[in-house]
Parts: sequence; C-alpha cells; structure tokens
Amino acid sequence: MESSQQPSHSFDEAALSPGARDELTKLGILTTEGAAKAPPARTVLPSGFERRAILVPEVLNDARQYGSSFSRGLRLECGGMTVLLISGTASIDEGGRTVHVGDFAGQCLRTYRNIAALLAAEGATWHDVVRTTCYLRDIARDYEEFNRIRTAFFDWMGLCPLPASVGVQARLCRDELLIEIEAIALVPRANDATTVSSTRPLG
Repeated sequence: MESSQQPSHSFDEAALSPGARDELTKLGILTTEGAAKAPPARTVLPSGFERRAILVPEVLNDARQYGSSFSRGLRLECGGMTVLLISGTASIDEGGRTVHVGDFAGQCLRTYRNIAALLAAEGATWHDVVRTTCYLRDIARDYEEFNRIRTAFFDWMGLCPLPASVGVQARLCRDELLIEIEAIALVPRANDATTVSSTRPLG
C-alpha cells in the first residue's frame, strides 16, 4: 500500500541561504520549485552484513536526546568479524551532562569508562581496540598528563599490542570539554555478548 504522507524535511526554509537552497536541490531534497522530495529507498544490505547502533543509557545518554545526530557507536557484522566504531566520546553522563568540569584527569578517565561501557555492551573490551583518535582541546598543556593516564590505564589493562593512535588538537563540541576519544575495535564473530576477551572490569 502506498503512503499518502507528503514528503517533508526539517530544514528551516526561511533561514536558507541561496547557496544552501541550491545544494539542497542538487542533493535531491528539494525540487527546483522548493518543495520537499521523497528520500531515496534505503539500501538493502547484502547477506552476512548487519549494522546497528550501540547504546548504554545507564552510563551515557543517546546523543539525540540533546539534539545531536549521531550514534554513540555502530556495530558492523562483516563476514567472520564484528567491527565496533565508537564515535567521539567525552566526559558525558547518562543525563547528557558534562562531568568533571575543569578536571582533565577526571574527564580522561570518564571518557575511558564510557568507551569501556560501549565496548562491553557488544561483548568487547579494550583488548579488542585496534585504533584510537584522541582529541585534546589544548595539546601543549594537557598531552603529558593525557599520556601518563593513558599509559597507566593501558598498563593496568595489560594491552599488548597497544592500539594504533593519533593525537589531535581540536575545538570540542562544548567549551568545558577537554578531551574526546574515538575508537575502532575488531572482534571475531565467535565473541558474542556473553564472551569477552578479558575478565578485568572496565575493559
């Protein structure tokens, strides 16, 4: 049965610049007359490939609750491997609030805890992480402390080999945030939500 619902979009038409209107038209969102067009059909994933969002609301809220449009993490099933893509994660609590304002060490460790929780939700740990990207608001001021905390945490975890990593100075999404970390983990398909690669907590 065909839907009688008219296509719509959430762009503020009154605020669109000529350039934005032109690009929305070329993206296929607007007709040349300015009316909304129906979105393209959703791609059908091939057999053996699945994807879904990762959520741990008891530790870290869904970013859509405060108006952001991204998943905290994405689980991809690709053949015999599970790939976990952890979005940029910071010192945010289950209510979407920044915690440990002004405390770099506190923010760094909360960030590690949030990532550990996202990994654990999918049966993974820090032992499965193969790459991190670490964004620091002030890399000259905070890198030494960051590296000291990271080294102590990874030593405690017994990570070997260590994840590949890059450090970047960046303006983060909130003025009070001092650090944000992305992570990629690879987990053999045999590891499911009831099997993890370490018995230690937090990872």
